[in-house]
Amino acid sequence: MSLPSPRANLCLLALTSASVLALSTALQAQEQTEGEGETLLSIIQLVSGGQDNVEATGGTEVNADDLDRLKPDDVSDLFSRESSISVSGGGGAAKRVSVLGIEQSLLATSVDGVPQGATAWHHTGSNVVDPAFLKAVKVEAGAAAADAGFGAGAGSLRYETVNAHDLLDAGKDIGSRVGVAFGTNGRGTSLSFANYGRYKGFDWLVMVNGADGKDYKDGDGVVSPGTQAAGRNALAKFGFEAEGHRFELGYQRSRDNSDRLQRPNLGNPGSRTLHPLKVSNGSLKLSYTTTESTEFWNPEVSLYLSDFKYWRDNYSTDFAGDATFSEQQFGGKVQNTFDLGYGRITAGLDFNSHDYSVDNYATAAQSNYTRYRDFTTQQIGLFAQGRFEFENGISLSTGARLDRHRFDDWNGKRFSDTGTSLNATLAYRLNDTVEIFAGASDTWLGYVVGDYGYLHARVKNFQSSPDLQPGQSKNYKIGANFGGDSWQAGVTLFDTRVRNLFDYGAVKSATVLTNKPEEFRSKGVTLNAAYDFGATKIGATYTKADVTEGGIDLAPSNGEFFAPVGKQATLYIDHRIADWDMSIGASASWAGSLSETSKGTTVYNALDGYNFVNAYAEWTPSSHKGLAVRLGVDNLFDQRYSERSGFGSTNRLDPVYAPGRTMTLKASLKF
Repeated sequence: MSLPSPRANLCLLALTSASVLALSTALQAQEQTEGEGETLLSIIQLVSGGQDNVEATGGTEVNADDLDRLKPDDVSDLFSRESSISVSGGGGAAKRVSVLGIEQSLLATSVDGVPQGATAWHHTGSNVVDPAFLKAVKVEAGAAAADAGFGAGAGSLRYETVNAHDLLDAGKDIGSRVGVAFGTNGRGTSLSFANYGRYKGFDWLVMVNGADGKDYKDGDGVVSPGTQAAGRNALAKFGFEAEGHRFELGYQRSRDNSDRLQRPNLGNPGSRTLHPLKVSNGSLKLSYTTTESTEFWNPEVSLYLSDFKYWRDNYSTDFAGDATFSEQQFGGKVQNTFDLGYGRITAGLDFNSHDYSVDNYATAAQSNYTRYRDFTTQQIGLFAQGRFEFENGISLSTGARLDRHRFDDWNGKRFSDTGTSLNATLAYRLNDTVEIFAGASDTWLGYVVGDYGYLHARVKNFQSSPDLQPGQSKNYKIGANFGGDSWQAGVTLFDTRVRNLFDYGAVKSATVLTNKPEEFRSKGVTLNAAYDFGATKIGATYTKADVTEGGIDLAPSNGEFFAPVGKQATLYIDHRIADWDMSIGASASWAGSLSETSKGTTVYNALDGYNFVNAYAEWTPSSHKGLAVRLGVDNLFDQRYSERSGFGSTNRLDPVYAPGRTMTLKASLKF
């Protein structure tokens, strides 16, 4: 059984002791002020209404209003105003999301509560949902809550999709929405349609979205092969409510089928020949909740199935990505939330069974390789998370997990262990304008399978070391938030450390799966500020993340788990011209330069800094309710740059550069 380290124990003990003292003091104050006038809580508070505010501790929330302003086509657009989140470039199959330089595989990533698997291969992406389906995104950076899910090594990334009630206009029981978009620079055409409604106790939603495009050109006018848009996505939800009970069945399917480079996230991997690549994922979830919750009865029960598949044809004899990777998951969760008046406690159980399969097309003549490798992981965990807010200005979010994890490898060898995870974040509101906070977590990750795509290029006698260890992470953060009636700002200092990640070897002749000996670390600072003038809103974010491997600056070698980020900043403005029924806005993004680094004998060139500007104008005529027409321009000044968290450049490799100037005209109609 794995327990937090002594140093982490001391840190958590100190924070927990302070939390207990704060809790007892707050309870006393709560009793003394019971029945007095209600205190207006600031939007910068750590906990509000029994829910965490992820933005209060350096996290990110993209809500429905943000999505309406952004109208994102992909995950690059989705997080374009967040300096703490990087999305590497390329076509849809190559995009991967990193938070503070940490790839989302080390975050508890979910879509509507369904866990998403780690990125299968370091040359492909981690895009898991179509932004057209989204209602909100919450990114909890660093110390994550216990009910965020298993494996929250560096936080959590939660995507939530829309349902019928989100889209129905007031007083209507049925509706539809249709959208069309045309873009330059390879963006091509996209079409979307949705139908939704309710009848008696039933409600439904069906949405489809698809795009067809061509390879785009970067800011220098050079075509980036294999980057065309080719997504086909669907979402369906069916709900039923009766006598205080709600059942919902949700289905999601996404597919990207096009010709891509051997390694889609590299600009020139030896050969620029394109090969078919099919990437698909889907999920089915059945859930139960109550619509008549009480103080001690607010349950949530869910079961899910999901699958993922990466397919390439057998085009090569040297195992350069010509393989299939497939995954199937089955799991569920049972939890209940208890309302204590001054806060809430959520406690429950979750479990997951995860099957993996690799087929590398090895023939009888390639006798040193095994064609098929299958392996599994099993997880079951107990969790509890309390979120408390008190009238004396103290807020506390704290919880724990106890997990059992098992890894059965392709040779039938079994590894199993049990570990605990602890987290606590304590905040104190000094006055109506200032709140300070500190948080820490020690998270047990189980056996971190990670980038198992390496197995397609490993020899027959490749086996697991008998000394494999579960992964472990530690997160620390401290900061302050400031806010008033029309403005808010915040600063967060963060430090995340992860160890015992799986190491599949650096060469094809590797014979043993081991743990990486190095500790990976991301530490730095995030800043944010925003002001609301009413018709005009402005905001800015800044992030500095120093990412190291074994104490040495990380090279931009593959973004397998961590990637160098350096300094990044964003500035944005939105303005509503009511007399014209028009909204206009723009955002500017900046990234600082990165120094030359090396890994082994490979030298990675210094990366120049870059900046680019996006702008839009949207018309929503009051005379035609439900109609919206939008013109957007991305990379307005046609800059050539490669987004952070992807591959860097060497004497033989180039990164995939982002699209040059791209104009998109969109129209949507609700009826």
